[in-house]
Amino acid sequence: MNTLNKPNILILGGGYGGIMSAVRLQKELGSDEANVTLVNKHNYHYQTTWLHENAAGTLHHDKTRIMIDDIIDMNKINFVQDTVVEIKKDEKRVILENQELTYDYLVIALGADPETFGIQGLKEHAFSIRSINSVRQIREHIDYCFARYNNDGKRDELLTIIVGGAGFTGIEFVGELADRVPELCREYDIPREKVRIVNIEAAPTVLPGFDEELVEYAINNLERRGIEFLVNTPIKECSEEGVLLATGEEIKASTVVWTGGVRGNHLIENAGFETMRGRVKVEKDLRMPGFDYIFVAGDCALIIDEEANRPYPPTAQIAIQQAYTIGRNLKALINGKNELETFKPEIKGTVASLGKGEAIGKVGNKKLFGATASAMKKVIDNRYLYLLGGIPMVVKKGKLKLF
Repeated sequence: MNTLNKPNILILGGGYGGIMSAVRLQKELGSDEANVTLVNKHNYHYQTTWLHENAAGTLHHDKTRIMIDDIIDMNKINFVQDTVVEIKKDEKRVILENQELTYDYLVIALGADPETFGIQGLKEHAFSIRSINSVRQIREHIDYCFARYNNDGKRDELLTIIVGGAGFTGIEFVGELADRVPELCREYDIPREKVRIVNIEAAPTVLPGFDEELVEYAINNLERRGIEFLVNTPIKECSEEGVLLATGEEIKASTVVWTGGVRGNHLIENAGFETMRGRVKVEKDLRMPGFDYIFVAGDCALIIDEEANRPYPPTAQIAIQQAYTIGRNLKALINGKNELETFKPEIKGTVASLGKGEAIGKVGNKKLFGATASAMKKVIDNRYLYLLGGIPMVVKKGKLKLF
């Protein structure tokens, strides 16, 4: 690297880890210290943790997306709207669809791909909650199925929605569907009892790893609102007709939404980095092993919880915290310091929404239920917006009605 020139920092991905890395570098670095470039396929950032609401139709997708030029100062950060095609790690080059970029330091925050666990037909026939475009398609597809019901032979499968996976996203999605379906029934003149929403989970329990008392509250709440649960029941195959379960039972459904897990972005494996389910087991300072000029954040980074001896789940909360560490560590490297900060996640709490005014959660040692948990969820959402763009961003995009 020519010391007379400012180093080039390249951030790939505008999700939680990527956009917050850009925001932090904007604050940490003076304009004469480095050239910072953010690459993202869209000209907006979106809140992945709100996508289940967009998919169900309980929140408009425009509320979930935030224009990137509303977040970053374009005088300080160069924004390139393009799609990453290939990372050439040894040449310090990144190939985009429309151009090529070089870097001195790289931040990989490319997000996740759906994990299908080899289930036949899932990729071809199931929807997934992964982007603004994908959730808009889910919402419109569900609306279309309801619209067809009275005009297309009143076929039961048109009103059957299967949600594969009862982790966080699956549970939050069925909670929103429980709110949305009565509205759809009124709109399309359909009795509520004709609609079937089935949440299928291969593990022995809903929300694996969550507190048992909170899980019981969630199941009781959702069953009361018409959600069916099939736990300990793997999906063997997915087709246009619906799903075939490992038990041999077939459930016909016009809508199958898969929420059963994610893996790191395929571009990381394609680049030749060593991965586990597409994620890189990073060093303690969030650098790529063997590449001291590459940092990894968000869904692409694998961090082991040494107390539990298993990986931390790839959450927005952790990705945001990683961005702060990456910002400080890049500043240290640019200023010639070799002592870098160690990253340790600080889990402030976990809250899962069950629909309007309902949620479960744990903050510290305190369990939260119902309206209290729902208010806490909105506080968490608003706090992120505050970190992103201060009070104006909270006013513009926040969930200000807590109860």
